[in-house]
Amino acid sequence: MTDLAELARAGDLRALQHALTDLDVPAAVDELGRTDARSRAIAFRALPKDRALAVFEDLDRSLQRELLESLREEATGELIAELDPDDRAGLLDELPATVAARLLSGLDPRERQMTTTLLGYPPESAGRRMTPEVVPVPAGATVAEALEVVRQAEPQAETIYTLPVVGEGRCVVGVVSLRRLFVSDPEVAVVDVMSQPVVVRTDDDQEVAARVVRDHGLVAVPVVDAENRLVGLFTVDDAMRVLEHEESEDIARAGGTELLDRPYLASSVPSLVRSRVIWLLVLIGAATLTVNVLDYFEDVLAEVVALALFVPLLIGTGGNTGAQAATTVIRAMAVGDVRFRDLPRVVGREMAVGLLLGTLLAVVGFGPATWLVGADIAFVLCLALVVVCTLATTAGALTPMLARRVGVDPAVVSAPFITTFVDATGLIVYFLIARAVLGV
Repeated sequence: MTDLAELARAGDLRALQHALTDLDVPAAVDELGRTDARSRAIAFRALPKDRALAVFEDLDRSLQRELLESLREEATGELIAELDPDDRAGLLDELPATVAARLLSGLDPRERQMTTTLLGYPPESAGRRMTPEVVPVPAGATVAEALEVVRQAEPQAETIYTLPVVGEGRCVVGVVSLRRLFVSDPEVAVVDVMSQPVVVRTDDDQEVAARVVRDHGLVAVPVVDAENRLVGLFTVDDAMRVLEHEESEDIARAGGTELLDRPYLASSVPSLVRSRVIWLLVLIGAATLTVNVLDYFEDVLAEVVALALFVPLLIGTGGNTGAQAATTVIRAMAVGDVRFRDLPRVVGREMAVGLLLGTLLAVVGFGPATWLVGADIAFVLCLALVVVCTLATTAGALTPMLARRVGVDPAVVSAPFITTFVDATGLIVYFLIARAVLGV
């Protein structure tokens, strides 16, 4: 594949245009995300005008912002005007206030009103991500009349495949698909072919709304206000973007980093450092607990030096076991398999899992440990493994569920807390068992 950055740096605009013509929109987005800022701006300006908007819509917000800074004011105004209202609101929300106000003022009154309305909803809410360009069908209409409503409104609608049916005061009373209208008798009333509505509210979290779309297999879901009045649609493409973002954020935080706001190759080294250093500092601070435990049991280590050989193995196994449990529970919570009321069952299951895992590891490890350091210390190690694995899986089950209960993202706290808890408690258990068994 042709390297767009090389062509941009060489100033070969004809070859650049030819290379971009051979790429579909997702491939063009991917290639632009792999280039530096200057080359990206040159390559974007070489895109055909009819494809530039589609590519721009799919770029990460940070890259969109960079491109706007590199384009002429009239080109920027055209791009902003052509965006869908929800995409436009998301981008303007990340721009400096003075720039956002200038771009808003350049829109026609209808587009400006829709965008301003969306910006008035809370960040990361369904209201902020919905499209207000929706085609409502009157509840008293026939199928033929509904199809005529769609024909007249289609040029201004983002999607016409899911049509909310509204009654008095624009209250949503049902939904009907365009396909259902096409195959129904034109004289039949819409209320006879519509389905019961699945709706989300403007102040619902965007992730909750996205999961409603996914779990019900919908193309779009009506968004209503507190009085059940239709205000927009939350579409499946936006739901997929939200879920991808939330999943990426959870994976990053579970690994002790913050989510990058742009593709990896478009991120600077300082930004990569910033995304990781805070968590490393937190974990270093937490590790001082482990140091204190080792210091407290220094006399035990001094008397039986062989115990020190198994400290990394013990805390590593405990941390891995706890991480497995936490990952399993977070995943189950994310897909709705478990709720907070299931906490006793989840904890009970994970305690049993930890007990069995610890026992299996102890059985497998007793022979090699006996051969290496003798039966007494091997027994201490194996007994500690059973207890530590049980504690780790219990912590892995409790932590994410309690975090969700108090309104904290489970992925944020699970990995650091479990690492700290298992390291400290595992060593305490290990040395207490050693004292009891070995009499030191």
